[in-house]
Amino acid sequence: MKSIKIFLSVFILTLFVACSDDYIEDPIEGISLNTLLNDYDLWYVDHSRTTGNGEVSFVANAFTFSFLNGVMYANNNLVGIGSTGNGLGIRVGYFDTYNMTLETDHDIDGIDDFVVTQLNNNTIKLYNSFENATYYLEGYQVDTFDYDQVFNDNIGLFLQEYELWEKTYVSDTGDLNAFDDENYLRFYYDIEYGASFESSTDALDTAIVDLQWGFIGGYDVAIGSKVLTLDYDIGDTENFNIDVINDEVIELYHISSGTTYQFSGVGYIEFKKNGSKKKGKTAGKEKRTVSNKGKKRTKVERRIKLEEKYLK
Repeated sequence: MKSIKIFLSVFILTLFVACSDDYIEDPIEGISLNTLLNDYDLWYVDHSRTTGNGEVSFVANAFTFSFLNGVMYANNNLVGIGSTGNGLGIRVGYFDTYNMTLETDHDIDGIDDFVVTQLNNNTIKLYNSFENATYYLEGYQVDTFDYDQVFNDNIGLFLQEYELWEKTYVSDTGDLNAFDDENYLRFYYDIEYGASFESSTDALDTAIVDLQWGFIGGYDVAIGSKVLTLDYDIGDTENFNIDVINDEVIELYHISSGTTYQFSGVGYIEFKKNGSKKKGKTAGKEKRTVSNKGKKRTKVERRIKLEEKYLK
């Protein structure tokens, strides 16, 4: 009788495991990887924790991802974040799961594989061995995710989401200063010099193709104080309190003169991958950042760079 009980126990256990394998694939704490990914509306990419000496471009330039029913969505832009795609962003490709592997097929970047590790209930780690890059994602539902915080923490990147910014308002108060003459700004990432800007003193309503960018330099936005610093290569520095009025208008308060300016964005850029931004600045490598640690241009380098651009 005892041997029969042991046999039945082994049989039942074997049957249970076999049945479990039929219903639970790629187990992560009792659920499949696919189920885990679908359990959250979106996954926030915590870029501060990214490690490795390479990068997967479409992950490196996304704020959030969503993995729903085989379709992959991403918030790559700050313009419209929280409303575009009902908070999920735009469709960027497809995905599948196999055991502990996430297989992605990005519309432009193509196929990538990531080994997934679940760190806790709503945090996963993605490791891409080909690029030796590790990303950390946190799961949220759209009704609890703080889109405003993401926007405020990345205002410097928001400035790069338009081809240029045109001055549309100047306050009556404030002292006269050199910035009064600068009517156009544009912000971009330069491979060699980092977060960069150019400004133009051309008259308002000048055709965009006719604008001459007479000033160039690096820029930075302090997250806590929201101070925009324009560090001109000619040696000047201008500081502004920056306030975002809406997705298309920014307000700059010139700290030293007390003058308030408003600029409106012209030419919205939808980011989808590295190189999708159609500007020569990045030469096919679109890496948005406001960490301006690149070397400073000399006056000669600035002149050569401008001549190369306008004498082509």
